[in-house]
Amino acid sequence: MMPANTGQLVGYARVSTNLQNPELQTDALQQAGCVRVFTDHASGKTAARPQLKAMLDYVREGDVIVVWKLDRLGRSIRDLINLLASFNERGISFRSITEGIDTTTPTGVLVYHILATLAQFEVDQTDERTYAGLEAARKRGRRGGRPTKITSEQRKLINELHDRGENVTTIARTVGTSRATVYRCLDTESGHRPIVIRAH
Repeated sequence: MMPANTGQLVGYARVSTNLQNPELQTDALQQAGCVRVFTDHASGKTAARPQLKAMLDYVREGDVIVVWKLDRLGRSIRDLINLLASFNERGISFRSITEGIDTTTPTGVLVYHILATLAQFEVDQTDERTYAGLEAARKRGRRGGRPTKITSEQRKLINELHDRGENVTTIARTVGTSRATVYRCLDTESGHRPIVIRAH
């Protein structure tokens, strides 16, 4: 369950360039009751969003983060879900004005879980396509992707995590490498043993 609204409303707005005017968003956020609005001037493809970081440092348990539209917050479904999950862990609620999503309500919680399911589906599909491509290349005597150097300790950890049933995404995040590198390591190290692709 998402947390209940017991604190203040904090707004976040984003426009792609300095030439764009954020007033449409900031006016809507203020009308929604936000006591403070943080505004970034950055493309959705840009990881560096200093005002988003400032907002995340500012909000506290019980607060509600409000955006004008979902795509103002997340760069992708996965990015959005990761942010919403971090809000939930900190006891912070979320509201999107345009889509009418409010995680302080049962309907909003349902929408959140649907988005999370879609994000996990996207991850699983990417993993499966990557493995299928590597397997097809292996059968033709080729190795996919650019060679990546990993240490013997990383290689050992990759195999240990795989033996414990961790999925490729989790292994890559834990080891600090790409999923493609994990696939290559498992495929090369273990005589082409089956790779576990499992959602957690």
